[in-house]
Amino acid sequence: MAAPLASSSTPTALPAARSYAGPMVLMTTLFFLFGAVTNFNDVLMPYLKDVCQLTDLQSSAVQSAFFGAYFLMSLPAGWVLKKLGYQRGIVVGLLVMAGGALLFIPAADSRAFGLFLTALAVLGAGITLLQVAANPYVSVLGPARSAAARVSIVGVANNFGGSLSPLVGGLILFGGSVALKARLAALPLAQRLGEEAQLVKGPYMGLAAFLVLLAGVFFFLVKLPEIEGMDADEAPAAAAGTASLSQRTSALAFPHLVLGIVAIFVYVGVEVGLGSFLIRYGESQGIQQLSGFTQSLVRGLNVATNYALVLFGQEAAPIDTTAGFTKAVGAVLVSSYWFGSLVGRLVGIPLLLRFHNRALLVAVCAAGAALVGASLLSHGETALWLVVLCGLMNSIMWPVIFPLAITGLGQFTKQGSSYLIMAIVGGALIPPLMGFIATHGGGLQLAFVVPMLCYLYLLFYALSGYRVR
Repeated sequence: MAAPLASSSTPTALPAARSYAGPMVLMTTLFFLFGAVTNFNDVLMPYLKDVCQLTDLQSSAVQSAFFGAYFLMSLPAGWVLKKLGYQRGIVVGLLVMAGGALLFIPAADSRAFGLFLTALAVLGAGITLLQVAANPYVSVLGPARSAAARVSIVGVANNFGGSLSPLVGGLILFGGSVALKARLAALPLAQRLGEEAQLVKGPYMGLAAFLVLLAGVFFFLVKLPEIEGMDADEAPAAAAGTASLSQRTSALAFPHLVLGIVAIFVYVGVEVGLGSFLIRYGESQGIQQLSGFTQSLVRGLNVATNYALVLFGQEAAPIDTTAGFTKAVGAVLVSSYWFGSLVGRLVGIPLLLRFHNRALLVAVCAAGAALVGASLLSHGETALWLVVLCGLMNSIMWPVIFPLAITGLGQFTKQGSSYLIMAIVGGALIPPLMGFIATHGGGLQLAFVVPMLCYLYLLFYALSGYRVR
């Protein structure tokens, strides 16, 4: 998902004399976790589709349960942090996430899709609380002049975690040894599905243990500085007192913000939707023979990450690249999709400093629409790789759209920012729309018209909708 952005209510940066390297490492770890847990859902969704025998529409509820928590928990998270403080809020968020991860154990044992969704919703609630608590600290852990660099660092960590987890998850859920695959294939359907459901327990048990350990570090070993001072955006607004602002009673009175809320909604929706259905899209292409490039990529990444299977108690085995497109191959492409976002963010940092941000936004939105459109007109591996390249286009959208949407809000900036964060719920609603079309409206090829329309709306926002009226 989107890399973090400095809070719109940015507190005054803390003095540079003190070293904040330790807390900054912990914050970077948190954002790595955000990306890893979020993007693991892209391999979890097709996995649960098979294990729980679901339709495309039903399996899309994985993202709805997870991202729906952003919408439901954004405002309550602010209340919790006001009562507990930021450091204890982080501890609570980590423990809530650990509770959600542990719920995967009874969910796997019962193979109950509803329990899986409950576990995902609890995970999402914990991440929402952590996001609201952690973002301000990124901007204050050091001198103000390096705040942008710190935001970029945690953003890269977020993207790296999001690139790595689908790859490791694909090996765990769709890899496994030849002997294991042969044994499962020989079992009756119900028994095979029951044993396959157990594969998900290892990753989430490991995640729960790590989260509890990290919560202990935050509670017993770390003392985070308190955030004090006037909001950076409120001081100029209070001094300005312009007539245009005095005539407004809500952030929603600004049309460019309302259009920006929709832009964030569709941006998150298209980013999550493409990643979620990438494996299913590959299966729908009927690819019987992979190209040499794809085979080399899969083999190379497979060798680099195969040790993960050993860590989770499974026998390491190579991914079979001679059988055409499989879910294990698809997991590598999902990882490549999110890795494109990581590369785009690294390249985008100097580009955003050198070129006009809105012009770059126009370029990537137009390219995204063109790539999805070309994919719809193509077939086979070409259609699949065109979608993978969209990850590169998504990389700079959040850090450009967010500032454009809150421009000129004055004292309504904080309120407008809250609405923009709640618009992350697009990740909960766009994938089910794609799943509904795929299940009831004409297959996955037609469902991918939705992301193309999302890119076209983002292009409109970059060309016209951003203007302050």
